[in-house]
Amino acid sequence: MELLDRLKKELEQIPEGEFSPDWFRAAGYEAGPERSAHRMRADGIAAVFTGQTPWIHPADRIAGSMRPMFLTLTASERERAEAWARRFPQRDFWRNSDHFAPDYAGAVRLGIPGLLERIAFSRSLHREDEAALDQLAGMETTLLALQTLFRAYAKRAETLLGTDGYEDGRLREIRDNCLAAAERAPETFAQGLQLIWMIHVSFANLGKCAMALGRLDQILWPLFRRDMERGELTEEEAEELLACTFVKITEMRWRGWDDVANICIGGVDREGNCAWNALSRCILHAVRQVNLPGPNLSCRVTPDMPDEALDECLQVIGTGLGYPALMNDPVNIAALSRCGYDSADVRDYCMVGCIENFLQGKQPPWSDGRFDPVFDLEDMIRESGEWPTMQDFMGEYERRLAARAKRYAEDFCRENKVPDPENYTSPFMSCFCEDCIRRARDVNDGGSLYPSAHGAVLMGIGTVSDSLAALEAVVYRDRKATLSELAAAMERDFEGDSSLRRALLDAPKYGNDDLFVDKYAIWYAERLSDEFDRYRTPDGGRFYTAMAANTANIYAGLEHGATPDGRLAKQPLSDAASPTYGRDVKGVTSTLLSLSRPDYTRCACGTVVNQKFSPAVFEDGNREKLLRLIRVYFARGGQEIQINATSRETLLDAMEHPENHASLVVRVSGFSARFVTLAREVQEDILSRTQQRLN
Repeated sequence: MELLDRLKKELEQIPEGEFSPDWFRAAGYEAGPERSAHRMRADGIAAVFTGQTPWIHPADRIAGSMRPMFLTLTASERERAEAWARRFPQRDFWRNSDHFAPDYAGAVRLGIPGLLERIAFSRSLHREDEAALDQLAGMETTLLALQTLFRAYAKRAETLLGTDGYEDGRLREIRDNCLAAAERAPETFAQGLQLIWMIHVSFANLGKCAMALGRLDQILWPLFRRDMERGELTEEEAEELLACTFVKITEMRWRGWDDVANICIGGVDREGNCAWNALSRCILHAVRQVNLPGPNLSCRVTPDMPDEALDECLQVIGTGLGYPALMNDPVNIAALSRCGYDSADVRDYCMVGCIENFLQGKQPPWSDGRFDPVFDLEDMIRESGEWPTMQDFMGEYERRLAARAKRYAEDFCRENKVPDPENYTSPFMSCFCEDCIRRARDVNDGGSLYPSAHGAVLMGIGTVSDSLAALEAVVYRDRKATLSELAAAMERDFEGDSSLRRALLDAPKYGNDDLFVDKYAIWYAERLSDEFDRYRTPDGGRFYTAMAANTANIYAGLEHGATPDGRLAKQPLSDAASPTYGRDVKGVTSTLLSLSRPDYTRCACGTVVNQKFSPAVFEDGNREKLLRLIRVYFARGGQEIQINATSRETLLDAMEHPENHASLVVRVSGFSARFVTLAREVQEDILSRTQQRLN
């Protein structure tokens, strides 16, 4: 696409100055007399929207940019902004700040005027409740400011007519779509996309990251279908509109990182029918054309999803992009159903961040943290306690894991609370979360339809399973070493203990279709999920379990000495739900048979399984084998799979000659990234993944 290529080049021009939403907020805080903290916070948000000078890229088709947030501030201006920021602090990730999927379906259905009407109706319901009226007033302030922002963009487009480098036809389209968004609910596909994008970029301009776009193929489908039926839109034009929107997610790079704005396609609809449609395909093609990290594409795969659709996904993965991640819809739906949500809402789930299952626009922002069972395993070996049988050892290990889970939950609940909730409200976000407007409550203070969910990210299933299998085989079955001898060898990092380490390495390893070790992976998922099921978040929500390390396995490994599986000190733990790289040696079929054995209907958050294939696997004639393999894996209970399709030789050359591979994108874990921008240890971790062949 010529227009997309032009827009990519425009986005390479990093703006001068620094990202400065607090400077805009300060103007809002200072406006008017002293008022409630909530109203002042709403005024600060409104100032971010109304104080900026709209920026339209010459190649834009959908307006909205982060560029207006970059300013060159004087020392006194910066000091003023920082002073106000200290008075009105922002929530952080553990306190439900972002990683949220707004209710875009409601926004598209009602438009801004419809949302304002809802606020007016709620005001009549709560007319005797001053606190509720204050909440509603703050929400109204932010929506009115969003209307003002749309009108400002329309005026800017009008002003730019006739300007060199701009095309008048596109400027008029932007003007008309922005005016429509300010005045009524969207009536065309382009208007719906414009509304969603401006809301998304407004969150980004407030400093929110990993804000999911969610189920765009379902949300925009009625408008897409209507335009197609009227002959007012083609799939090619829809793909250009989408691509020229998605590419701007990479504006986050101006702040120093790629944003994992998750887009979800496929799955079932709220009635349970396969929902793959022509717009799903357009979104897939648009992400492929963008070919950059940022839009984190996830595909919910149903048993009756057409093979042609899954094959198209594999073709895009095979380019090396690593998108989309493939999610097993029946397993995720079963996992979320265990949490007591309405069945139609469960069927309508999407993902936030990397792979985290989320009920779009119905619960507060996501949070998660790392839970590492390897610490207790190390401690037990080091103590060399009196555990005469493997059963005795496991009993004590379970007791310690239960205590660790309890501490984790208590620590989270303590840290999740803010000292003065009335000063940490989110009036703009609350407009896009059911049922905040009707309840006249903040998204983080009882307004949402469902309470928050927190993910306990379980580390090292491969490391733990391999270690327990090695203990059973080497210490308890074959009596090749005692626990104290193993502890001494581990303390020496196996220096001078090569025969013992060899025995540990020769024990069965997870990922080879061997129940001797796989039973420990089954136990791991079941036991830890049961432990976290005991606890609730401060607002009564669930603790989900997850396996999605996102490179944390590398840094977690630095905290550990040698382990009973033969792993050396400071080496990475196994990654997410994957086997330890290089130990799954019997082929991909055996690997996926092992990986499908744990009951992942207990992991309501989701999992990450990284696999690597050579580019030849994605050629015509080979993809069908991979497609059938994935179908069987999902039918047996696998929850997720994501694939790198870049050859080892290409990765090695990129490490040696990064200047020749600036555009190389790879799947890292729950996200993709430019390979040459990754830390060396992350590059090596990707390189170490088993290069699978089709059996």
